[in-house]
Amino acid sequence: MLTLVDIGTLIVSTPEVGGGRPRITGTWFSVQQAATLHRQGLSPRDIVTEYPFLTLAQVYVALASYHANQEEIETYLATDTVG
Repeated sequence: MLTLVDIGTLIVSTPEVGGGRPRITGTWFSVQQAATLHRQGLSPRDIVTEYPFLTLAQVYVALASYHANQEEIETYLATDTVG
Protein backbone atom coordinates (compact mmCIF):
# COMPACT_ATOMS: atom_id res chain seq x y z
CA MET A 1 0.00 0.00 0.00
CA LEU A 2 1.25 3.46 -0.91
CA THR A 3 1.88 5.82 2.00
CA LEU A 4 1.58 9.54 1.33
CA VAL A 5 3.62 12.07 3.28
CA ASP A 6 1.81 15.11 4.63
CA ILE A 7 4.25 17.79 3.50
CA GLY A 8 2.86 20.12 6.15
CA THR A 9 4.72 18.03 8.72
CA LEU A 10 8.15 18.46 7.11
CA ILE A 11 8.84 21.96 8.48
CA VAL A 12 8.74 22.78 12.19
CA SER A 13 9.55 25.77 14.33
CA THR A 14 10.22 25.39 18.04
CA PRO A 15 11.71 28.01 20.38
CA GLU A 16 14.19 25.58 21.94
CA VAL A 17 15.84 24.64 18.62
CA GLY A 18 17.49 27.17 16.35
CA GLY A 19 15.93 30.14 18.08
CA GLY A 20 12.52 29.25 16.72
CA ARG A 21 13.53 29.59 13.10
CA PRO A 22 11.74 27.21 10.73
CA ARG A 23 13.69 24.02 10.06
CA ILE A 24 13.30 20.62 8.52
CA THR A 25 11.57 18.34 11.02
CA GLY A 26 13.96 16.00 12.83
CA THR A 27 17.03 18.06 11.89
CA TRP A 28 18.82 21.27 12.76
CA PHE A 29 18.80 22.20 9.04
CA SER A 30 16.93 25.47 8.70
CA VAL A 31 14.85 26.87 5.88
CA GLN A 32 17.33 29.75 6.04
CA GLN A 33 20.21 27.34 5.28
CA ALA A 34 18.36 25.86 2.32
CA ALA A 35 17.60 29.33 0.96
CA THR A 36 21.20 30.46 1.39
CA LEU A 37 22.60 27.42 -0.40
CA HIS A 38 20.08 27.76 -3.20
CA ARG A 39 20.90 31.46 -3.60
CA GLN A 40 24.57 30.47 -3.85
CA GLY A 41 23.69 28.40 -6.90
CA LEU A 42 23.17 24.91 -5.47
CA SER A 43 20.26 22.99 -6.92
CA PRO A 44 18.05 20.93 -4.60
CA ARG A 45 19.93 17.81 -5.77
CA ASP A 46 23.26 19.52 -4.98
CA ILE A 47 22.02 20.30 -1.47
CA VAL A 48 21.07 16.65 -0.92
CA THR A 49 24.51 15.62 -2.17
CA GLU A 50 26.17 18.00 0.31
CA TYR A 51 23.80 17.03 3.14
CA PRO A 52 22.92 13.36 2.53
CA PHE A 53 20.78 13.13 5.68
CA LEU A 54 18.20 15.23 3.80
CA THR A 55 15.80 13.96 1.18
CA LEU A 56 15.00 15.76 -2.03
CA ALA A 57 11.42 16.22 -0.80
CA GLN A 58 12.66 17.90 2.39
CA VAL A 59 14.80 20.36 0.42
CA TYR A 60 11.96 21.23 -1.94
CA VAL A 61 9.61 21.79 0.99
CA ALA A 62 12.21 23.98 2.70
CA LEU A 63 12.56 26.06 -0.46
CA ALA A 64 8.78 26.27 -0.84
CA SER A 65 8.58 27.42 2.78
CA TYR A 66 11.21 30.06 2.03
CA HIS A 67 9.21 31.37 -0.93
CA ALA A 68 5.95 31.32 1.03
CA ASN A 69 7.56 33.24 3.91
CA GLN A 70 10.21 35.15 2.02
CA GLU A 71 9.93 38.42 3.93
CA GLU A 72 10.43 36.70 7.30
CA ILE A 73 13.31 34.52 6.05
CA GLU A 74 14.98 37.50 4.34
CA THR A 75 14.88 39.27 7.70
CA TYR A 76 16.71 36.30 9.26
CA LEU A 77 19.24 36.32 6.42
CA ALA A 78 19.88 40.05 6.82
CA THR A 79 20.34 39.92 10.60
CA ASP A 80 21.96 36.55 11.21
CA THR A 81 25.22 35.17 9.90
CA VAL A 82 24.42 31.65 11.12
CA GLY A 83 22.71 29.62 8.34
